[in-house]
Amino acid sequence: MTVHLAELLAEARIVPVLTVPDPRTAAPLARALAAGGARCAEVTFRTPDAEEVVKAMAAEGGLVVGAGTVLTAEQAERAVAAGAQFLVSPGLDDEVLDAARALGVPIAPGVATATELMRAVRAGIDTVKLFPAEPLGGRAMLRALAAPFPGVRFMPTGGIDAYRMTAYLAEPAVLAVGGSWMATPALLASGDYEEIRRLTADAVERSTP
Repeated sequence: MTVHLAELLAEARIVPVLTVPDPRTAAPLARALAAGGARCAEVTFRTPDAEEVVKAMAAEGGLVVGAGTVLTAEQAERAVAAGAQFLVSPGLDDEVLDAARALGVPIAPGVATATELMRAVRAGIDTVKLFPAEPLGGRAMLRALAAPFPGVRFMPTGGIDAYRMTAYLAEPAVLAVGGSWMATPALLASGDYEEIRRLTADAVERSTP
């Protein structure tokens, strides 16, 4: 199934960003997120077993699973082979963009400047990740970047929590926000999937227009 990323994000509104060290937690994590109403999730390629996590979460079938922190074309290939249906990168890299295009999966590259955003638009990208959103200047920075590029939509990520989420989602240029507060390393380590479900459900409820 081909994913249209802008449509997916517009429907999802929130994207749980997951760093999962132990692939054995992947299946119950996927179930908890889906039970809370999440439609998609981003598994970061920051751990040695990220591929196994993507594979296990995708097998559950309740979420559209993507891969984040994709830094190389080789990682993009591994992520898609494991079942990732979209890719997210922290920056704008031509080789990663080319790999996503060749693999037939959408990608939201990270941008932090107008120059990077111009390069993304030139490459045919209309959905980007503003990263790291809060350290860059938050919503003021987002508005400044969005104004000259009315055709671009954003997924701000980085420093966004349950309290900042709704303000970002009120911005017309924002499709969804990414954040890790719904499934923190501490919650995963303790196996508190009920709390993950609750936090996800709360975020979904408050993200609904």
